[in-house]
Amino acid sequence: MFYAFGFDQLGVVLSDLYFVDPDPKPGQEGPERGARLEVRLFDRPEPDGSVYAARPIGVGRPVWRADLLESVASAPGSFDRTHHHPRFRGWEPGRRTFEPELSADPVTWVGQRLGDVDALLAGADLPDVDVSEAERAELKAAIPDIEGALRRILDRVHAGELAQAPAGGPVAAARTGWL
Repeated sequence: MFYAFGFDQLGVVLSDLYFVDPDPKPGQEGPERGARLEVRLFDRPEPDGSVYAARPIGVGRPVWRADLLESVASAPGSFDRTHHHPRFRGWEPGRRTFEPELSADPVTWVGQRLGDVDALLAGADLPDVDVSEAERAELKAAIPDIEGALRRILDRVHAGELAQAPAGGPVAAARTGWL
């Protein structure tokens, strides 16, 4: 499952996610599942063709990421591996940042973060990205829709419909999902 919300320069993408043992550090062993949401830079190149041609949409590099994850061994809704990545180096995320409030009420916490574009860009060390007031207002107005999509993904993960282990038997390392 994949959702995309595009504005002008920024967009929000979200998907279900399953990792086979992504980080074998003590306390984080074993598979995890859940949802991933990223704020990304978007690009709208000119269409190649007539005025009726489909318009290309570029979903570019990530600015910020929230991983609403839990260990597969935990009860659905535990959010015991939920974290965010305030900064990226190109396409690579920085360290996992755990926040008690994020695990306690992940959807609301993510919505609040999306409402503060300045903090997201400052944390990502992207002060040169100039987001207009109109784009900020569009993003804020879309937060209830984004939260709704995130809840739908998590409901389906908890129901066992999404974020499933890869078919075909045991694998050493894998990631399923769009993001």
